[in-house]
Amino acid sequence: MDFVFRRSYHGPLKAVLLDWAGTTLDYGCFAPAVVFMEVYKRKGVEISIEEARAPMGAHKRVHIGLISKNESVARRWEAVHGRRPNEGDVEEMFRDFIPLQLECLGDYAELIPGTLEAVAEFRRRGLKIGSTTGYTEEMMSVLMAEAKRRGYSPDATVCATQVPAGRPHPYMCLQNAILLQTYPLEAFVKIGDTLPDIEEGLNAGMWTIGLAKTGNELGMTEEQVASADPEILDAKLARAYQRMSQSGAHYVVDGISDVMPALDDINRRLMRGERP
Repeated sequence: MDFVFRRSYHGPLKAVLLDWAGTTLDYGCFAPAVVFMEVYKRKGVEISIEEARAPMGAHKRVHIGLISKNESVARRWEAVHGRRPNEGDVEEMFRDFIPLQLECLGDYAELIPGTLEAVAEFRRRGLKIGSTTGYTEEMMSVLMAEAKRRGYSPDATVCATQVPAGRPHPYMCLQNAILLQTYPLEAFVKIGDTLPDIEEGLNAGMWTIGLAKTGNELGMTEEQVASADPEILDAKLARAYQRMSQSGAHYVVDGISDVMPALDDINRRLMRGERP
């Protein structure tokens, strides 16, 4: 046969999938970072906030394990314990992590400026709103209640503990599509502030938008951003943009309030038959 049929979606976007910390609340993504530092400190090993942030976006137990594989952290652990960290150590730290994270989540639940306005615009455009997270279900019950009290409640939320594996695997995105009863996957946009967020969306066959300023990549509070030396801030922000672009993000913007032009462009590309 000389010709084959190839389907091509030319419709509009139907849904956005949002991350939580660093994307819609917790400017700078501090709640998990400070607890990762604390659980290692309790084992006699000090880690920097940069080391704590490096695997951000993964399931929290996986995250602790990835920190333990950092060569510098592993050497410091060995100096204290006489051996490299193992799976038993990771499991112990994860057990410590859960109550500590639950205890402080409410302290980092303020919505990022522009979140409510962006969500209202998503809904005005007829977009469904899903979400994915590396937090456990127990943690999300706390965080969703805090977010709802502040006016934000997505249509669906999927935790890494509810699927076979968390980021960068696509399963949370795919489960959102089921819960939202929406397809095709190219009509979705995954929006997040970490590199695994971007990989997750790409692996699910979705468009992706990275948020460089309000989340883990920059790792600064809103107040720190406002008072930072402009040259230093610009350099850090440029690095964040570069890292997210190199991870494959279709678009990179400062924060959730800046995504609308990207959504408009994606709609134009879909009308031309382009796919992620």
